[in-house]
Amino acid sequence: MQGIVIKSTGSWYKVRSEEGKIIDCRIVGKFRLDGIKSTNPVAVGDVVHYEMEPESETGVIRKINPRKNYLIRKSVNLSKQTHIIAANIDIAFILITLQNPQTFPAFIDRFLATAQAYRIPAILLFNKIDIYDAFQLQEKEELKTLYEKIGYTCLDISAEKGINIKQVQELMKDKTTLFMGHSGVGKSTLINAVEPGLNLKTKPISDSHNQGQHTTTFAEMFALSFGGYIIDTPGIKGYGLVDFSKEEISHFFPEIFALQGKCKYYNCIHENEPKCAVIEAVENGEIAYSRYQSYLQMLEEDETYR
Repeated sequence: MQGIVIKSTGSWYKVRSEEGKIIDCRIVGKFRLDGIKSTNPVAVGDVVHYEMEPESETGVIRKINPRKNYLIRKSVNLSKQTHIIAANIDIAFILITLQNPQTFPAFIDRFLATAQAYRIPAILLFNKIDIYDAFQLQEKEELKTLYEKIGYTCLDISAEKGINIKQVQELMKDKTTLFMGHSGVGKSTLINAVEPGLNLKTKPISDSHNQGQHTTTFAEMFALSFGGYIIDTPGIKGYGLVDFSKEEISHFFPEIFALQGKCKYYNCIHENEPKCAVIEAVENGEIAYSRYQSYLQMLEEDETYR
């Protein structure tokens, strides 16, 4: 029998069968995929084959269909392990806020590079625009212009006030989509806005640290009444990269990759080489300094945000 994993809790998985029935399933023994050392070999969005256990309403997952794509990052607690956030995604939305909490450009760029590497279209949602003052709105507009210039779709929204929610629904229609961002950026509030019947739990921002409080513990997929599915993910503080060699990182920055052939050396990594077209573009303002700094941090495997 075949179904889609709609929730993973680590040891048990909820699988929606082709008939629409929800089956609690488990995996038996070691379960490895293409050499991926993952803390969760089965992820939300996976299409799996399962068998019902004798005289039981639970099942056992025996096989995972090949994935169209997946979103992955370093495991928080196990540096040599990875965590697959979700699989078979049509669009990944990153929610960005300038305050309560602040989303740093380095976090945005790591997420976008990973999405690019795993062939997942990404869209930037600038949330909470209703609470920004004039200075913050200008800062938001500059950031939005930066990413639109590169070629990314960007949208101003307020999940709380319902601003541009219909546009988000149109982008999500008949697709499997995913919301990513720090705790407190408004993922659950946005899901409730696009699909009010889900009524997901939300929590206020912590006054003491000006950060969000976790409301989503495990990734979970929900069906949308207007067509498609949304995957809600736990809020994350950092985004550790997986299996990026220094030579290929530039491939995942479109504006850097576009200039690759204009450097003097074919193997230029755009760090301090002479006659580097990328460095010249940064100096001329053609490539944003923040993007170049993110690129250098990734070269150095520096996972801090600033």
